Amino acid sequence: MAPYAYDENGRRVMAPSKGELREKAILDQAEQQLMEVGADAMTVESIANAAGITRGALYFYFRSKNDVLAALVQRITVELTGAVATRERAVPDAPRSALESAIDLTADLWSRHGAVMRAAVELAPTVPVIANLWNTTREDSIASVTRIAVNGGVADGDGPEDAPAVVRALVGMTERVFYDAAVAGTDTGTAAATVRAIWARTLPLRP
Repeated sequence: MAPYAYDENGRRVMAPSKGELREKAILDQAEQQLMEVGADAMTVESIANAAGITRGALYFYFRSKNDVLAALVQRITVELTGAVATRERAVPDAPRSALESAIDLTADLWSRHGAVMRAAVELAPTVPVIANLWNTTREDSIASVTRIAVNGGVADGDGPEDAPAVVRALVGMTERVFYDAAVAGTDTGTAAATVRAIWARTLPLRP
């Protein structure tokens, strides 16, 4: 019989397999290396050594360093997309609160996983799979926040001052502010406060 574990609500769920745990360990060690030495200095061998496995064993899970990086980006983008969409659904009658919460959740991800998100921005121009993951996440976030903005009273049209265009510009600005903070090693909380202020002044929403 397969092993079981329990979630935070006491419900029985299937426990991770040994392969899933090994893959997670590889990705966790790769993220640690991103934080310490950066993507350029990482190698398949250094990731395998950090994870306590051979290069051959690592190749069972990932074909290359870029595959490891893409998997890291994927697990962060899934969390980011889910966080923004969750805020949209959780407070449908309070668009301003939904937007502020989405910004705070994004800031939290940059705080916890800034090395991965920075790598995604930097590698997207040259690694197609990472570009696809990052761009899809950006488009999903834009769509979710646009719905929040429209729900908050901003016009939904094709003009330069309508929700789709304004949200797209603000999402790009937000990414850049957090990216610059990650590069400089400055406080994510300060960046988040600046981002919230810009959104509030540019896109006033009803409470």
